[in-house]
Amino acid sequence: MEELGPFRVKSDGRTLYRNPYAWNEAANVLFLESPAGVGFSYSNTTADYGRSGDNKTADDALLFLLNWMERFPEYKGREFYLAGERYADHYVPQLAHAILRHAATAGKASSPINLKGIMIGNAVINDGTDTMGMYDFFWTHALISDEAAEGIRRYCNFSAGGTDSDKCDAATTEADEALQDIDIYNIYAPNCESAGLVTPPITPSIESFDPCTDYYVEAYLNDPDVQRALHANVTRLDHPWSACSDVLRRWTDSATTVLPIIQELLKNDIRVWVYSGDTDGRVPVTSSRYSVNQLQLPVAAKWRPWFSSTQGSGEVGGYVVQYKGKEKGSLSLATVRGAGHEVPSYQPKRALVLVQSFLAGKSLPDCKKCEQS
Repeated sequence: MEELGPFRVKSDGRTLYRNPYAWNEAANVLFLESPAGVGFSYSNTTADYGRSGDNKTADDALLFLLNWMERFPEYKGREFYLAGERYADHYVPQLAHAILRHAATAGKASSPINLKGIMIGNAVINDGTDTMGMYDFFWTHALISDEAAEGIRRYCNFSAGGTDSDKCDAATTEADEALQDIDIYNIYAPNCESAGLVTPPITPSIESFDPCTDYYVEAYLNDPDVQRALHANVTRLDHPWSACSDVLRRWTDSATTVLPIIQELLKNDIRVWVYSGDTDGRVPVTSSRYSVNQLQLPVAAKWRPWFSSTQGSGEVGGYVVQYKGKEKGSLSLATVRGAGHEVPSYQPKRALVLVQSFLAGKSLPDCKKCEQS
């Protein structure tokens, strides 16, 4: 309701407006609230909330998909794609890997999930390069001082655990304090000035994302009438719906990197796209570039601009580089110009072009090709 869905919530927290750039314009979209305890999802075993982790999340999601395919067998064997952002960039590759393992055990021909590709955005891929890339982004965008940046480069080794020295701690603390008054999830966006709802609602705009949208969505999804209409919260949970769950008490395992899984997906000819909103500072494009570069893949198509229109020259939608897998498969790294952490929130049209190209297995629109169309 903030990003790629068919509706957004107005500032009164009660009424909706359409998103013409919803991803279900391109495909059937299934949203999975995962792990159990997120959103309206729940477990009948309370202890599950205290033992969540990467491995259990992947196992549960695979079990869900297999059961869902049995419930809706008309979807068996159709081309299937996974997408997610930020920490879901653990969930998505790990679930893809679990799907491949299941297919290997059950026999590929008998597997109901015809996995073709994954797409991960502003992706938590590799802890050491992700963290270094974040601080480098802050410095190159004039958000932290030379001294803080130099201290981080000199005294911090994020690949080895990061902040185990006093000088590293001092440098990262100085950098973090400099960022307190901006939204690092979109460094150029305004902050939300009021958490209150507005009635009658202000005129909404798909093209200009409202920074207070979190509060509108939270109010909407905690409305009992809305919950009844959605057949949600039928168990009467003992906590309200929230964008970030406080129910999960303990995370038992978290991989420091998913790069080996990405390599395995490429070997199995799974299409991999990594995309990045270029104004996100939390998991910025520098992090994605550093992390992808760890794979040392040969370039198949060099860095170039792509365009958000297939008619005429259009606006530059971002930039893209394509890599070849070492054995087979391909990986594309794309930026989305002017987008923050949640890419479809800030650049919904460009995000739709991105996912349409991904699903079609085509390169992002090139100006030269646009002019010929």
